[in-house]
Amino acid sequence: MQLSEINIYPVKSCAGIALEAVQLDRFGPRGDRRWMVVDEQGGFLSQRQLPAMALVRVTPRADGGLQLSRGDSQCEVDLPGSGSPPRQVTVWSDALTARDAGDAAANWLEGVLGRACRLVYMPDDCERPVDGTYARHGETVGFADGFPLLLISAASLDELNRRLRADGNPAVPMNRFRPNFVVSGCEPFAEDSWRRIRIGALEFDVAKPCARCAIPSIDQASGQRDPHINRALAAFRRFDREILFGQNLLYRDAGIVQVGDAVSVLE
Repeated sequence: MQLSEINIYPVKSCAGIALEAVQLDRFGPRGDRRWMVVDEQGGFLSQRQLPAMALVRVTPRADGGLQLSRGDSQCEVDLPGSGSPPRQVTVWSDALTARDAGDAAANWLEGVLGRACRLVYMPDDCERPVDGTYARHGETVGFADGFPLLLISAASLDELNRRLRADGNPAVPMNRFRPNFVVSGCEPFAEDSWRRIRIGALEFDVAKPCARCAIPSIDQASGQRDPHINRALAAFRRFDREILFGQNLLYRDAGIVQVGDAVSVLE
């Protein structure tokens, strides 16, 4: 088995970026979901409410800022510093203090998403612990839903696509599921049985399966909903009223992983 894809999502629920290698830090893959779009009350916004977020492309800048774009429209966003206004935000049940990215970013996002919102950044001194039910060593996470990493095997998507085609539906790409890591060379859903794995030189704990929401039904290239995917998943991946696809990972040590790294099951 080997690591065949690495993806990060700099702004939660906006378009992802494929990488050849990534440094893991205490928030997850470096640059992954340290930015987030929030409503006027500070609650996070995602493709669940705003499918058009899939169409917002994100290009990290060398100085830590971002370039946001949709079509021909662009917005340059500077990294909020210690003098940027603090903003109280929530990710599910977690209340955090983030840094506001300013009116220009907020106005641009409002224009492309069609509703009032703000862009915020999680500063380096922010602490968001992983749910203690699953955390082993006091792990922390950025603005991801709950865990710093999501892994899916290529074979699992192949099996889903086999079933979709058998029902007369088109196949779908992996980006519908927004994984950080894709592993090739195993059987479909082999990852369900893994408890501890090694990728390259780093070890990972498999914390829990990923319960899927409506986002896999959103075409990441068009922002249009495509509900046949969740119907297909529900037919064979529903467990205790949840549709499960992929596994959330935790890790103890920072380090670098790269495409092509060997993947081995330790437990």
